[in-house]
Amino acid sequence: MAKKAKAWLSWSSGKDSAWALHEMRMHGDVEITALFTTLNSAFHRVAMHAVRESLLEAQAAAARLPLIKIPIPSPCPNEVYERAMSEAMAQAKERGVTHIIFGDLFLEDIRKYREENLAKCGLTPLFPLWLKDTRELAIEMIAAGLRANLTCVDPKKLARSFAGCSFDAELLAALPASVDPCGENGEFHTFVHAGPMFSAPIAVHPGEIVERDGFVFADIVLGSAATASP
Repeated sequence: MAKKAKAWLSWSSGKDSAWALHEMRMHGDVEITALFTTLNSAFHRVAMHAVRESLLEAQAAAARLPLIKIPIPSPCPNEVYERAMSEAMAQAKERGVTHIIFGDLFLEDIRKYREENLAKCGLTPLFPLWLKDTRELAIEMIAAGLRANLTCVDPKKLARSFAGCSFDAELLAALPASVDPCGENGEFHTFVHAGPMFSAPIAVHPGEIVERDGFVFADIVLGSAATASP
């Protein structure tokens, strides 16, 4: 039997990257050897999603994969981001990685950006969710047991009250028609705490909700609300 090519998966902590992991494990022909994530170096949180580093580590443990952390400043100029990513991709190549997996759905400009930058690094991108119907995909995720909370909401596109809500059938029914069911246009971001890509659920509860830099963030806290420390 031919040995599978090695891949790293771009991990945002949200549902799309989590589902891309599940899809590739079920149907892909590469071996995923690590997850990689950009982290705000000042606050130790996932860039944009604002998820705590400890939760990110819990996800990687539940996914049974090593986690590659890529620290970036906030704000992060594009040239700084690209340099950090280029260094990480060079590290991937040193470890025998030939493919990089993304959970992008339909944004052509983002896909082109990834393809062009990876071509410079000699790596091949994979997009297992590309052009899937986002409503059907959201329903499929939920039916399969994926559980998540909205960690970031753009109040220009979606009401502030959605921050912290569970990503479930009730939420899909409540979303305005203008909002993509998977939040692909930046309407919202999520944190996944259970699903078929994990060996066990991660106990979490919603914490404080704050507005910062034009976005509404819901802090997600490790541990159940009943047992969490004050």
